Formats: sequence, C-alpha cells, structure tokens
Amino acid sequence: MRRALFALALVPLLASLAFAGDADIKAAQTVIDSQLKAFIADDGATAYSFAAPNVKQIFPTVDTFMNMVTNGYAPVRKPQSYSFGKVEETGPGSIVQQVLIVGPDGKDYEAVYTLQQQADGSFKITGCSLRASTSVSA
Repeated sequence: MRRALFALALVPLLASLAFAGDADIKAAQTVIDSQLKAFIADDGATAYSFAAPNVKQIFPTVDTFMNMVTNGYAPVRKPQSYSFGKVEETGPGSIVQQVLIVGPDGKDYEAVYTLQQQADGSFKITGCSLRASTSVSA
C-alpha cells in the first residue's frame, strides 16, 4: 500500500517535469524561429539579440555577426522554408534542436542549433552547425 501511494505521488511530479521540458523546448524553438524570421526580414539587430554571450564575444557587433551568417550560413540567412526536426534536452536548460532547411539554392540542409537558458530564464543560441542534407527527396 505504501508503495502504491508513493507511486501515485510521483505521477504529478513526473508530469510536471515533462511539461517543464516541453515548455523549454517550445521556448527554444521560438527563439530559433524568431531569429530566422529576423534574418529573412534583414533585421540584423533582432537576429543578433538571440545570440548567447559566447557568440557575441566572438562577433562583438551586429555587422560582424551578420557578415559571418551571410558568408557561412546562406541557408540559415535566407531560407526558402524550414521546419523543426529532432530535439534533445542535453541537461538542465540545454537544448539541441535540428532544423530542416530548404536553402536559397533550393537544396536541403540540416542545421543543428544549441541553446542555453540564461540567468533571466530566456534561451539564447550558443551555436549552429550546418550541413547539406543527405536525405533523398521523392
């Protein structure tokens, strides 16, 4: 009987942890979506605002950040379309999110974003790796 009560007591706790994870994932996806929309709108200042402090240390101005994105991440800078793929919480406040992108050249790409929750509770993008997709289109 004691075990059954203990198990029942765990259900709300586990459910709240699942919802907390879902909320964090949704928040991280909103950050990525907002940055991509800012890139599309040529709004460098807004796009830069979603970068984490480690990124801003390497690219200390909006112009240097946007030059890096334009020259090295054209599919992210001007996607024709994009959708969220696999996601993983790698630790408390750490998320890895796959984004499937159709680039300006019409080719498929996979961007893998890393995000970290900041002291104020917001998520910021700590990195992005980009590669041509190896999937075969039908």
